[in-house]
Amino acid sequence: MFAFLKNTFLGLTRSSRVTGSLQNQLKLVAGMKTYEEPPDYSGVVLPERPKLKFINKVPNFKKAKKEMKKLRDIRGPAQTANTFARGQYGIVALGGGYLHWGHIEMMRLTINRRIDPRTTFARWRVNAPYKPITRKGLGQRMGGGKGAIDHYVTPVRCGRMVLELGGRCEFGEVEPILTEVAKKLPFPAKVVSRESLAAMYQEERERELNNQNPWTFQRVVSTNMLGIRKVLSPFDLRHNGKYVGKFRLPGRV
Repeated sequence: MFAFLKNTFLGLTRSSRVTGSLQNQLKLVAGMKTYEEPPDYSGVVLPERPKLKFINKVPNFKKAKKEMKKLRDIRGPAQTANTFARGQYGIVALGGGYLHWGHIEMMRLTINRRIDPRTTFARWRVNAPYKPITRKGLGQRMGGGKGAIDHYVTPVRCGRMVLELGGRCEFGEVEPILTEVAKKLPFPAKVVSRESLAAMYQEERERELNNQNPWTFQRVVSTNMLGIRKVLSPFDLRHNGKYVGKFRLPGRV
């Protein structure tokens, strides 16, 4: 009898403890929600003209000159305009290519129509089309010299910032707009922010420092294994085989 009363009393005590813990949890959940602190935009200054300006289709040269292809303009990494200047978000090129005037106009119209100029601004990070591309008309015979200038393009290398966006806005607001534009570019591109771009560069440096494979491209070339120097160009030696023409090999360390 005594054991029965003891078990009953202990069961009531445990149930009361469980009920009390549930009530405490409900007390913690109930009430006002806590939101993240909004970002501070006190230091953001909008320019007088926040929208992307119009870019001419043909440069204002005194005399148009024909040029060779010069594929080195789109090979290798970009040495300029590879970081943010004023904006917080942008599009970075992951490969080389040529921007035509139609691509530039597509970016200008898409972004200017969808951003709010009272809170957001955009600016170019690429030059206006300046490189002439020649073409011969249909039905012409072989020979006769170089063809006439057909249009102008802007060379872009890997790592070059195409445009920037900034102002009193968050990344989630402008990401769909920039993603729509990046998909239509003639080279692979990625939408980045200041933090994501710095993290991407930091990840590349850490991969090089923490590499466990001793047979890197630089060691194989420096020791001239199997006479590999005979088939490599100065471009490969300069960039350690990270670039093949206008394309970048992301897995090469």
